[in-house]
Amino acid sequence: MNGSFRLSMTWLHNWGGLVVGWLLFCVFLTGTTAYARFEITRWMQPERVEATNNPNAAAAAIATLSREAPQARRWLITLPDERRTATQVYVYNPPGVPPAFRKLALEPDDGRPLQARATFGGDFLYYFHFDLRVPGLVGRYLIGAAGVALLVALITGFVIHRRVFWDFFAFRPNRSRTRLWMDVHNALGIIVLPYHALITVTGLVPLMLLYMPWGLQAAFGDRPTEFNSAVYAEPPPSAAAGRAAPLTAIGPLLAEAERRWDGGRPGWIVIDNPGDAAATILLKRTDSDRVVITPQAILFDGTTGAVRTVWDGTGGAAATRAGAYGLHLMRFADTPLRLAMILCGLAGTAMIGTGQIYWIIKRRKREATPSFGLRLADGANLAVMVGLPVAIAAYFWANRLLPAGLAGRETSEALAFFAVWFLAALHPALRGVQRAWGEQLAAAALLWAALPLMNALTSQAHLGVTLARGLWGVAGIDLTALATGALFALLAWRRLRAAPRRVDRPQGVLARRGLRPFLGSMITGRRDD
Repeated sequence: MNGSFRLSMTWLHNWGGLVVGWLLFCVFLTGTTAYARFEITRWMQPERVEATNNPNAAAAAIATLSREAPQARRWLITLPDERRTATQVYVYNPPGVPPAFRKLALEPDDGRPLQARATFGGDFLYYFHFDLRVPGLVGRYLIGAAGVALLVALITGFVIHRRVFWDFFAFRPNRSRTRLWMDVHNALGIIVLPYHALITVTGLVPLMLLYMPWGLQAAFGDRPTEFNSAVYAEPPPSAAAGRAAPLTAIGPLLAEAERRWDGGRPGWIVIDNPGDAAATILLKRTDSDRVVITPQAILFDGTTGAVRTVWDGTGGAAATRAGAYGLHLMRFADTPLRLAMILCGLAGTAMIGTGQIYWIIKRRKREATPSFGLRLADGANLAVMVGLPVAIAAYFWANRLLPAGLAGRETSEALAFFAVWFLAALHPALRGVQRAWGEQLAAAALLWAALPLMNALTSQAHLGVTLARGLWGVAGIDLTALATGALFALLAWRRLRAAPRRVDRPQGVLARRGLRPFLGSMITGRRDD
């Protein structure tokens, strides 16, 4: 990092961006899908594509749980709304009563088990964007480090481009390929710069106590229940009295909560010790009707309905955290705003991707013979920027092709995602990076463009139905697939048209000569053509 301050920042921007760029691309792309998280779930359950905000959902779920899980120590109920089609229920049994935990999906109107195929739906991509589906906390620590690196990249990018707005208007597509990629990268970074800054800073807030736990430890020490009660409106669990008593009716409690919240609706119901004289009912306000999602909750006596504790989310620190959290999640957004956020997210994804490609092109011009590191970086670009969209398409295809009654089919869908992504990462080693780019772009175009056709052949939730019934959220998945397929088809056509006739061996270096000679040629930088 010798030289001037600006040269040092250029070095930090280029190399720091390269190292975490692949991870950030995954985070941005899957995070963008989170804006359509519930619509993706509805598309992946074609048996139930219409969302219903049924006022009887809470009572119906409690009636079902009273019959099916009367011995449970806790029921957690997530109520449906305008975007969610089912009542989600989590049953926690006492110690020694198997199973310890169960998840159920119920019909909102009468509490019957949901008649739809099992799937993780949009939740799989939503959780992937902040934990990479890695067990434990490793994935969340990696995402946090990548978020800090992105913040540094945004700041150093401003230092590098002193004439940032001049560079934005200086779009020079005819100068050179290198200049084109740099101009696109700069333009995408400037157009939605407020979004980039917002989503990066607020993205660190949900997991801030994981990254910086010292304030929590200083304030609460070894008393986590007090912390959960103060910050998350989660009272400590109470012991059962051992005397049977019926639960009070849930309807008046919901009405009381809405009155106290000026029309705000409950989104979650937590019932501890159901059927016992010591039962409690906790109502927590939904996040979808407000920007600042401070914890607002009311704890009722489960047998009499009397109010025990009220959380109103007051306090400057709580409001600041809740405001940043709400802006990151955007659960309050209506359809036009969600569409705008999706476009901003795609622009951020493209900004990262074009930066990675620009790095490769610029260094390729400096090296007469591509080095091992350059080839490895180029293959990583392909595996992430094309391989990940291919894997997401495979996830959707698996949802339609796997038998609806298959045991553990939701896990099989996730396995299809990772298996296809692994093959996409292996593909450049088998076929050569240059040839693999064109082939993988063509595969992505085919998978995405054919997805609506395959949906029409395997379900009754195709475009002919969803558009006619005005289900634009579900229809948007098919329309997005068509647009994505068209984009990849254009990229594949340009790549295949511009590719030289002999870039890699016809069968791939690895296929013809074996792994050791292939790695040897990569390390020495010797070309194969």
